This record gives sequence, C-alpha cells and structure tokens, in this order.
Amino acid sequence: MKSFFNKLFSFFGLILASPQLLLFYLSSEKEVILADVRRWVEIFEWDKRADIQNLLFLTIKNQEFRNLYYFRIAKGNLPARLLLKVIKLFYKECRYLLLDLSSNIGPGLFIQHGLSTIIMADMGQNCWVNQQVSIGYKDKTGRPKIGDNVRITAGAKVLGNITLGNNVTVGANAVVLKNVPDNCVVVGVPAYIVKKNGLKVKEELV
Repeated sequence: MKSFFNKLFSFFGLILASPQLLLFYLSSEKEVILADVRRWVEIFEWDKRADIQNLLFLTIKNQEFRNLYYFRIAKGNLPARLLLKVIKLFYKECRYLLLDLSSNIGPGLFIQHGLSTIIMADMGQNCWVNQQVSIGYKDKTGRPKIGDNVRITAGAKVLGNITLGNNVTVGANAVVLKNVPDNCVVVGVPAYIVKKNGLKVKEELV
C-alpha cells in the first residue's frame, strides 16, 4: 500500500512539474541539459528511466538542479528565456545558490548542497561543487578558469585570475589564490598541494 501511494504522489508530482518540459523543448540547450540530468542520475544512483522523466523528477526534488536548469535555459535562445520568466513565478529558484550568467559552465556540473554557494567562473565538464563555496573575483584582474572533473568541497574559496587544471580536488575550507596544476589535491589557507599525480607531496602553489 505504501508503495502504491508513493507512486501516486510521484505521478501527481510529475504532472505538476510538466510545465518545465515546455522550457526544455523550447530551449536551444537540450544537449547540455540532458548531460546534466544523466550526471545527476548517475551520482544519485537512481533506477534507469527516460531522460525526460528524470529531468522532471530532478526539477521537483532538487532545488540545486532547478537553479542549474534555469541557468542553462537562460544561456540559450530568446523564446525559452521569455518563458523562463513566467515559469519562475510558479517554480521558485533556490535563493541561496548563485550561478552567475556571465559564467560558461560545461555539461555535467553537480552541486551537492548549494547553501551559500557562488559560482562566477568558467568551468569545464563534470565538475562538483559543495556548500558554502565561493568561486569568483578577488579584484579587477579576473576570475578563475576551472578545468574538467574538478571537485571543490565545502567552504572552499577559489578567487582571482587563476587556473585550476583538470582532475583537481580542493579540500574543505581551502583558500586557492594561485594556479593549480592537473591531477592535484590542494588543502589549507593559503592552499598548497598534498597529492600530485597520485603521490603524496607537500608543495607550494606558484
């Protein structure tokens, strides 16, 4: 009986969220949106369903995904952007998560918890960001450029005109103000390298 009611609530939830599909079908950003959906489903280890069904479930159940979805729509074509203004009146954004529209973010961004998180940077694909993370300007010189498969964990700050290479992990509460090479783990304030290409090290950033 409990399973029946769960399925019933899920069905009605999908119906209520169905206007989100209008955004998707109008948008020029379908490919990157579906890449996001598949990445989130993979991380959540959900049962296999159609991409569109998963898209609806994500917009219902996860505010962080909803913000990312709206970010993708807002980066796309005019008809979808206009409809987005109406949709947002009924399906609210997560107010404590900012994805700045000047950013260019590759497919597959996963935001585990978006509490007090700001992303103002260009990012590669399949990145992972946790709560209370700030990524953006330190001054007028520029903002970060972040590679593929980068994970930035809780409370970290990545600031200024710097580059984070591919496969970098930024430890909790680290403050990164200098370039980080590929395949590194950095921790500390200011951040330094503790693992490089799979080997334990202790190196300053330059």
